[in-house]
Amino acid sequence: MSYKIDSIIFDLGGVLIDWNPEYVYLDVFKGDREKMKWFFDNICTNDWNENQDAGYPLATATEDRVSMFPEHEELIRMYYGRWEEMLGEAIDETVNILKQLIDSKQYKVVALTNWSHETFPVALKKFEFLQWFDGILVSGEEKTRKPFPEIYELTLNRFNINAENSLFIDDNLRNIEAAKSLGINAIHFKSSDLLKEQLTQYNISIK
Repeated sequence: MSYKIDSIIFDLGGVLIDWNPEYVYLDVFKGDREKMKWFFDNICTNDWNENQDAGYPLATATEDRVSMFPEHEELIRMYYGRWEEMLGEAIDETVNILKQLIDSKQYKVVALTNWSHETFPVALKKFEFLQWFDGILVSGEEKTRKPFPEIYELTLNRFNINAENSLFIDDNLRNIEAAKSLGINAIHFKSSDLLKEQLTQYNISIK
């Protein structure tokens, strides 16, 4: 199949930026991964965090959890209180791929990220490459998030992208499947080296 890709949509966390709450909590739990996993599975869950990615206020979310689990108040308040410590470094190998795509001047390159509008400015300040994009759509600013169809449609419309000519790169399979259901070409990101190989399937060559 021949693809005519003219627009590339990058996810940020897990693809270009390393973010992981373990950077805070593994030390707090003194290396006990089982206790840490229980906390993430039952208290500060992924679903709870994603609600903030869709625009729910961090302070309100924190108080909600504290009222539900008062015995874990200190640990709950750490989640957003020490959020910056969860933000790792750039994933340099993928940033290099991004740079080559932008430097080629063959593609419109934008980002679509599930990220709280309250914490995203921290990333903007830390990572210079975020200024390279033709545009960034932040879920928290739009009050919705991946994998809901409206955020993909909003991205296509805002940046004047045709689904069939676009390529979406994300590390979450759920988000990939949602994009594909809307006719967007998509790559499930697993590593920078594999991404280079996967891009060749769309006639995109990276050194």
